[in-house]
Amino acid sequence: MTSFDAFERLIWAGRAEAFAGSFAQLCAHPVPRLLDAAGVREGVGVLDVGTGTGTVAAAACDRGATVTAVDAEPSMVELAAKAAPAAEVRLAVLPVLPFEDGTFDAVVGNFVLNHVGHPGETLAELRRVVRPGGRLALTIWTNPGAPGQTLLGRAVEAAGVQRPAHLPVLAPEDDFPRSPQGLVDLVHAAGFSQAQGETLRWDHRVEPEVWWSGPASGVAFLGQIVTGQPEEVRAEIKRQFDVLCTEFAGPDGRLVLPHQAVLVGARR
Repeated sequence: MTSFDAFERLIWAGRAEAFAGSFAQLCAHPVPRLLDAAGVREGVGVLDVGTGTGTVAAAACDRGATVTAVDAEPSMVELAAKAAPAAEVRLAVLPVLPFEDGTFDAVVGNFVLNHVGHPGETLAELRRVVRPGGRLALTIWTNPGAPGQTLLGRAVEAAGVQRPAHLPVLAPEDDFPRSPQGLVDLVHAAGFSQAQGETLRWDHRVEPEVWWSGPASGVAFLGQIVTGQPEEVRAEIKRQFDVLCTEFAGPDGRLVLPHQAVLVGARR
């Protein structure tokens, strides 16, 4: 486990409910396209890696697939099991999966590759558990992000808070361009074929306080930065957030936040 992986385990520990109440709806947007790219339908055996609160697993079950889902965080496993009672939901930490070679017809991962220290090794493991001719479908967040993706980070910067120097990042040899071609190249390097990528764009509509509740509860990387500040600094970040929200306010008072992600589908 890299220092990046260890930090990921720390920042997500016990935060499934906070994620479900803040960012889970955003992450659910690409799910139908993700399942289409993996050919998920009735009778297909699917592995959902990094299932989180179980949105993808539940949607795959609704299509009649036979679903196994894994996540590295116990609180996520608990919620996913409730969201997708027809699925087999297990605890597992990438890049090591407790399955035999060629077990699944398809593997899907919704934004999970953003959270692993060795993306290439992770993809090699996903290839191992897919049968020959089976499918892979993945989403990642783009970098640079769309304006809605950068709102929270802009609030932190506007409050004068810098990224703590001790927080880990991917090693240069493990990083890759967060673009359709960047992910396609990484997938091909892991031994998959016929990889095709595209950029998905959508507006996420959400109440400002719901959007703020994620970082205020310590969810994800920015949440750790926010909750790690003294009380007066947290208050200034929130003030800057409120100011910046005016750029995205819709007529009903909800935020209209442009987002974009990369979707790649491939064959084993």
